[in-house]
Amino acid sequence: MISIITAIYNQRAINELFVESLQRYTHYKYELIIIDNGSTDGSAEMFEAAGAKVIRNGANYSYPKCQNQGIAVAQYDWLAFMNNDVIVAPDWDRTMVASMQKNGLLAATVCGVEQVESEEETRRLKRRWHRIKYALGVFGTGKKVLRAMHRMMYPDWEGFCRDRNERFAGQVKEGFVGNTVMLHRDALPLIGLWDERLQAADFDLYLRTRTRADEVGDIKPLHICLDTYVHHYIRLTMKAKAPPPRFVDADNLIGKEEKWSAADIEKVDALPQFHMRRKG
Repeated sequence: MISIITAIYNQRAINELFVESLQRYTHYKYELIIIDNGSTDGSAEMFEAAGAKVIRNGANYSYPKCQNQGIAVAQYDWLAFMNNDVIVAPDWDRTMVASMQKNGLLAATVCGVEQVESEEETRRLKRRWHRIKYALGVFGTGKKVLRAMHRMMYPDWEGFCRDRNERFAGQVKEGFVGNTVMLHRDALPLIGLWDERLQAADFDLYLRTRTRADEVGDIKPLHICLDTYVHHYIRLTMKAKAPPPRFVDADNLIGKEEKWSAADIEKVDALPQFHMRRKG
């Protein structure tokens, strides 16, 4: 059983695609916990109609604050922190839990356009996605356009995901793709809740698990499950006509350099996706 925690602010079209993909492709029983940061487009009501538990903040809060709100009401031991602008793979949850159990992981992420098994394949996927989203993006970000983008990117989505699952079953590599993070509740006594001072929450989570692994050894660093692919629209919906308002808790936020040393940050920069970014 899985508790899925997602923060939203408007973006009704992508929210509908998100919940449709969860309903179609999630294997285990799950609860969907939506943290609504003041949506005005009916998204909160849509999620409630779909059976989600909706926490209405009435204002826009930062990512880690919202995730901790979700943890506070979550019923289950597997906690999936998901962006709303994703399309999940068939049986994504079953595959991911199995991979984490096989590799002794309490914290892991999916793979996707941002990072897969090699730099070469990641570049190929990114180039393809950029061509598609910029070609169709001129028509807006409505539901039909977003669906068409996904269909052009993956003409056979289920076949694409099945192929990855077969080729990379149980394979992981250290790192993170932040659109979907899975934690087992047993990780929380070891690394704590999300640090509400850092909007770069996946960055911070990796370093907290990595530091704990190095210093104590009772948890492994955050890893990417290479057999669990989730498509992420990657900031496409940030082009909305009405962008989210300033975070209510913005004055509490700090930069990663205020928490982590240069040596710690270099550990993240050495990961493949960040190494690729530096090389261009």
